[in-house]
Amino acid sequence: MENKTKVGWNFDNSYARLPEVFFSNTEPTSVRSPKLIILNDSLAASLGLDVETLKSEEGVAVQAGNQLPEGAMPLAQAYAGHQFGHFTMLGDGRAVLLGEQITSSGERFDIQLKGSGRTPYSRGGDGRATVGPMLREYIISEAMHGLGIPTTRSLAVVSTGEPVMREKELPGAVLTRVAASHIRFGTFQYVAKWGSVEELKTLADYTIERHYPDIKDDGNRYLTLLQQVVQRKAMLIAKWQQVGFIHGVMNTDNMTLSGETIDYGPCAFMDTYDPETVFSSIDRQGRYAFGNQPKIAAWNLARFAEALLALIHEDQDEAVTLAQNEISRFADHFRIHWLTGMRAKLGIFHEEEQDEQLIENLLQLMDKYHADYTNTFLALTFSKQEGELFASEEFADWQKRWHARRERQQESKDASIDLMKQSNPAVIPRNHRVEEALAAAVEHEDYSVMNQLLAVLANPYAHSDEQAMYSTLPESTTQPYQTFCGT
Repeated sequence: MENKTKVGWNFDNSYARLPEVFFSNTEPTSVRSPKLIILNDSLAASLGLDVETLKSEEGVAVQAGNQLPEGAMPLAQAYAGHQFGHFTMLGDGRAVLLGEQITSSGERFDIQLKGSGRTPYSRGGDGRATVGPMLREYIISEAMHGLGIPTTRSLAVVSTGEPVMREKELPGAVLTRVAASHIRFGTFQYVAKWGSVEELKTLADYTIERHYPDIKDDGNRYLTLLQQVVQRKAMLIAKWQQVGFIHGVMNTDNMTLSGETIDYGPCAFMDTYDPETVFSSIDRQGRYAFGNQPKIAAWNLARFAEALLALIHEDQDEAVTLAQNEISRFADHFRIHWLTGMRAKLGIFHEEEQDEQLIENLLQLMDKYHADYTNTFLALTFSKQEGELFASEEFADWQKRWHARRERQQESKDASIDLMKQSNPAVIPRNHRVEEALAAAVEHEDYSVMNQLLAVLANPYAHSDEQAMYSTLPESTTQPYQTFCGT
């Protein structure tokens, strides 16, 4: 499998060896005048790539789609999905998978170009992307990585030198995305709907080999696959909730089998705590509101389970029963992960029956007093409690219970504070900070604001002086913050 180049590309193409129903061979479309905007040096090095060569004319040409790296077998993946509850045929409409980079330790990562032109799945779209949304994905995905949340990552963003028409003319860009894989719930839905049972089995076996090799010898490995995916999703969504992350478009095509967060379109982090928070301009009914994310994850898992039924058991009724049993366990898995994480945010090491009520009471007070989610936990961590919430008698009563709870554990107060520091980020990608960085980049080609933001987001638990200014809230406004699907 040795196919190393000067850059360090070492491609394998296992997905391209699957049946052709899963993809279409598609090359990226060349662009006029590619220019590197940002390169993720540390990620490049971890992939075994030479940073300086990636910055060269040849390296930029590859990341723009103008030149194929040696060993690449470009393709667009086919998949379907429930979008806002409605099933439809989809596929990579503006993305091309170049291949899978194999690192020196044997790890396998998809290398995908996003915004690289039309494919057979473009459905009338131009297959292009613009600078703002691609930089947004870069910022948010790297912030998620810094927070310790499983995520696809961004290797680079390249401007194309070509305009893209949306509501107005915008500068075009291509993002190089790195993922454990791009296999989605929607990939299974697509094959279950339009492929054969044998092809579905091939996809499931491939997924198990790639992401869950320990279960390949299980008696009913397809049921175990469902079980494993349920558990990974429960852990992932719990981590989202713990930092106030709102995905914005939890369609089944945006749920990965690897357990990584994918697709940073209308995503954002919550400032004021409110379970009904929605940022996406297209989510008018609040389907994907912050408080709904665990329920939607369970709903999506049920759709994935439906796609697996033919493999789980030859008797349809028995397959449904077995699948339902696994889906029903999601709520308990999620609750365990969420409570563990929330206890840590409060400096609590061990479980007591009243912990959930203590946590819920705090969230209810935060909701009532419109308290900032991230900064409230920082205030508790560093005992710097100012504002209406902390001045209330209700909070005083809650704080007494919290102090009593921590005093009942063997660990010292200093150990409890250290746990809180490790569990409560000093900084998140605040919406106004992200918009500030994007405006400077798009309107003035000034990337310094973004680079400074990325620097403080890289280690959000450092609690450094430099991070303090990034924890400030935006100015009050009557206009709700809105995000839009990546364009």
